[in-house]
Amino acid sequence: MTPTSTYRLQLQPDFPFSAAARAVPYLAALGVSHLHLSPVLEAVPGSVHGYDVVDPTRVRGELGGEEGLRELSRTAREHGLGLVLDIVPNHMAAAPRHNHALWEVLREGPRSPYARWFDIDWEAGGGKVLLPVLAGRVGDEMGGMRVEGDVLHYGEQRFPLRESTGELPLPELLDAQWYRLGWWRLARTELNYRRFFTISDLIGVRVEDPEVFGATHGKILELVREGVLEGLRVDHPDGLADPEEYLRRLGEATGGACWTVVEKILTGDERLPAGWPVAGTTGYDALRHIDGLFTDPAGVTELAAQYREFAGPPGDRGGFWEATVRRAAYKVVTYELAAETAALTRLAERVCAADPALRDHAPWALRAAVRELLVRVPVYRPYRIGGEDALPAEAALSAKAAFAVVEEAGAVDVVRDLALGRLGDGPDHDRFRTRFAQTASALRAKSVEDTAFYRYAPLLSANEVGGDPGDPAVGPEQFHAYCARLARDWPATGTVLSTHDTKRSADVRARIAVLSECPDRWAEILGRITKEAGRLEGGRAPDPHLAWVAWQTAAGFGFPHGGRLETALLKAAREAGLYTSWTEPDPVYERALTAFVGAGPAGPPLYSMALFARELDPYVRANVLGAALVQLTMPGVPDVYQGTEREYLALVDPDNRQPFREGPPNEKTVLMKAALRLRRERPEVFGESGTYQALNASGPAADHCLAFCRSGEVVTAVTRLSLRLADTAAGAGGWAGTELTLPRGRWTDLLAPEREFGGGSVGLAELFADRPVALLGRRSG
Repeated sequence: MTPTSTYRLQLQPDFPFSAAARAVPYLAALGVSHLHLSPVLEAVPGSVHGYDVVDPTRVRGELGGEEGLRELSRTAREHGLGLVLDIVPNHMAAAPRHNHALWEVLREGPRSPYARWFDIDWEAGGGKVLLPVLAGRVGDEMGGMRVEGDVLHYGEQRFPLRESTGELPLPELLDAQWYRLGWWRLARTELNYRRFFTISDLIGVRVEDPEVFGATHGKILELVREGVLEGLRVDHPDGLADPEEYLRRLGEATGGACWTVVEKILTGDERLPAGWPVAGTTGYDALRHIDGLFTDPAGVTELAAQYREFAGPPGDRGGFWEATVRRAAYKVVTYELAAETAALTRLAERVCAADPALRDHAPWALRAAVRELLVRVPVYRPYRIGGEDALPAEAALSAKAAFAVVEEAGAVDVVRDLALGRLGDGPDHDRFRTRFAQTASALRAKSVEDTAFYRYAPLLSANEVGGDPGDPAVGPEQFHAYCARLARDWPATGTVLSTHDTKRSADVRARIAVLSECPDRWAEILGRITKEAGRLEGGRAPDPHLAWVAWQTAAGFGFPHGGRLETALLKAAREAGLYTSWTEPDPVYERALTAFVGAGPAGPPLYSMALFARELDPYVRANVLGAALVQLTMPGVPDVYQGTEREYLALVDPDNRQPFREGPPNEKTVLMKAALRLRRERPEVFGESGTYQALNASGPAADHCLAFCRSGEVVTAVTRLSLRLADTAAGAGGWAGTELTLPRGRWTDLLAPEREFGGGSVGLAELFADRPVALLGRRSG
């Protein structure tokens, strides 16, 4: 069954299945058709997200176990709701104390029946798997180790001992294991198992192996077959060896009747592979298009110039987006993904050594070619084997230009042909192609989402998963073309505005986006509050880039709790890696950051910022209501993140992963309830057989209206760039002389049923008289 809408709940020990069950009546009344649950399989004890699975055969005990999940399903069904589940096929927690399968591999080595589960390169590790878990070098940490029976203890961690080794002296005992305990810093260069991005605590799982697929998916498939689950969200498909084959196997195992979406991040005009047997993506592409509607392109250009003058971003001189991404990519591929780059280089060396036509490419040249091509992959992961769009010729020419020795640049052609599957078949050829694609995905995520987004900050609302901070604006014509394509090709795809992974909630982004409509006002208030803070002890930011980020975050966050703001800014500074980082924290810089937050954005200057924000409230309202209505009525299945049916101001995780709580309704709640109930009551209008028709306004302010009709029965109209509209037009709220042509018939305002409109032209001043959005339903009869 395809949902009409879903509601995401973040399950955790403080919000288990029983708590979710208590929320069911409220969510049913809201109008959603399905609950969208975060991962529920057994995870590391205390985990607040569940993506660190340790046992895929059991439902998590801390959430209430399988009976708790089944009881939640029964309760939901009694209220007309189904369940959609987030599943994690790509990785498990590298926590042997809790992960029985990994424990057995460490105890028995490659001969363990569980060894095929994990993506381990035993040869690269000299027959061992590196576990980078020690606080220091092994010689310095042995004093903190002890042996009890057949278990090695190190702090809170536990490791199995190989048979008949428990009585050996500690140095010999360590050498005798199938694993090598190492300093955590060695993960960068010596790790020999695939991991999730650069997180060594999460080990890659080989679900491409049918036996492993069956073992790790048995419980999920059982719950689907028995009707407990009706839909699946597949986490991080880009990490899998063969995503299309995995999805095909998953579809066959579920009987093809399970609504399935994938967390595939699309870049620019990239399309989801047409052959994937899924309903679509989880919706980050929709988020980018919706947010872009409420972003002023001219204002973005002005803000970028202001940012470069104010922040002068060190390490990214010039402050341009593409240059920032490229520098970040070099940093990540050279340091954080050095082990993955080395693995690719070894594979390329073996292929070349086995082929007389490819011999004599120097290892350093192959390594450089791998690096130079990886940083030039234009998308998260190349999918079309042999397709020029995966690694375009321009990327190869640019990569060759990075070689000081021209004669060695031919290694680029070898690596490119290997990555595109053009050098024939063979185990090493296949492994290279697969691992190159997996590494490209990790590189893109870490360099763009987790580095460049924190280094480039003219308009923070544009720095979102799947977004393009260098060109974030989307016009009505572009949006209509996108929606028409969804309605034709992916009518049941997911759409989102806020998730557990967004850097800022939709309401925070809506506030910040208004700054693109008033860059001059932003420059004025920024100058004033910078001076106010500078007169206070600790009120000078440790660097101007941080100051810009902090003040813009405060503008979006309203009256921020100092602790929440400080946590988010500290994370931003460490992710950027310009002055401090997770692995090399600078305590002096971080103390200065804490002092600045307390004296600045969370201190007395906040009142000046609050007055500024109050002036923008009417335009924020238009953005918030407009984005919500567009998401809920455009093609696709909207996912509502917990709490976002009312004002929801949240920053990056962990701020956005707090337990769900019901709250008082507001204007946004009324709008969302009307739209969600309409979708549930009229699935034929919004579902896979529904149609999408762009409606065009006419008149001097036509570009400030976005409108469309679904299946000839429902009309959505919203105001965009409302502050520019107010500044540049006079009278009637800026709508004088501007009209929208409605389809024939009589139309009722579903947000104010006493209002009706006839088909044909209607003045937008009248349509938007009470609110900056309109939801109209065709009057029957």
